Amino acid sequence: MHRDNLPIVDHYAVPGEGAAPFMANRRKTADICVSALFTALIAASAFVSFPLPSGVPATLQTMAVALTGYCLGVRRAVLSVAAYILLGTAGAPVFSGYQGGVAVLTGKTGGFIIGFLPLVFFCASAAGYRRRPLRICLGGVGVLLCHLLGVGWFCFLTKTGVPPAVAAVSLPFLPKDLLCVAGAAALSSKMNYLFGRIK
Repeated sequence: MHRDNLPIVDHYAVPGEGAAPFMANRRKTADICVSALFTALIAASAFVSFPLPSGVPATLQTMAVALTGYCLGVRRAVLSVAAYILLGTAGAPVFSGYQGGVAVLTGKTGGFIIGFLPLVFFCASAAGYRRRPLRICLGGVGVLLCHLLGVGWFCFLTKTGVPPAVAAVSLPFLPKDLLCVAGAAALSSKMNYLFGRIK
């Protein structure tokens, strides 16, 4: 073979230097897939709802949102919940009662829906702690902030006083929501083994 036809070898090339962009793209794809999975979980949990006279239904969304926070990092968890809210606002029937649209977000339940953001943030921030009681307590703070936003928006819309609003749309749900956070914290310890490998 003529020496002009021999392959050119770069002796100064760094082995595996093309792996970094590949791994970055792989991680980005994994982030999108996992976030989408938990967005779907939150949407599915909204379909299990029980209407109440106050107009604010009882759902399993608190557990799904808390689980999203405990299983994912802050960035991906907030992204999942934000994607869920945006989907519903755009008209997708992902809110409780198979509803969607801006009218739901500006309705009686809108404050609680927005309150999912501080809830998932506190749960995700607590995920790094090994002691489960501490994780549950921080998740509980997120629940209280969610209820604070929900009650505040309900009072604004209905011109109801704070005590009656708390009695109507917060106290009936608070024990259930706190139990959901505790259950999500326990379940996440098993699920984190799976999702921890692609964080």
